[in-house]
Amino acid sequence: MADRSLRGIRLGAQSLQSEEGVVFMERSATTYACPVCGHETTLMFAADAEPPQTWECRSCGADALLEVDGKPVTPVEEDGKAARTHWDMLLERRTRAELEELLEERLAYIRARRGAGDDPTRQKIGA
Repeated sequence: MADRSLRGIRLGAQSLQSEEGVVFMERSATTYACPVCGHETTLMFAADAEPPQTWECRSCGADALLEVDGKPVTPVEEDGKAARTHWDMLLERRTRAELEELLEERLAYIRARRGAGDDPTRQKIGA
C-alpha cells in the first residue's frame, strides 16, 4: 500500500496546471480615494475594461471616488431607470385578473389537499 502513495507532492497546496501558453490580459492600476477618511485603494482592472466610478472604501465603508490623473472624478448620475422586479415581469406576462384566478385555483387545490375544503367562514381574497 505504501508503494502506491503519492510522494513528494502536497495535495491541495499547489496547482498542477501549467502556465505554459497562457497569454495574460494587459492590466492597468486604478486608484480610488475616499473623501471621508482619505484612504486610497489601488485596484487592477483589465486595460480595456471601464472601471466603476465608485468603490467601497476598505477602511470606513464610504464610497471612494475614482481618480484620474490624481484628481477625483465626479460620478455621473444614472438615467434613473429602476430595476425591474419580479412583480413587474409577472405583470408583463399576465393580467391582474388572470393572476387572481390562478391564485384562487391554487388556494383551492391546497385547501383540498389539507382537507379543509372551502370553508364558508373564511374571507375570500380580493373581496
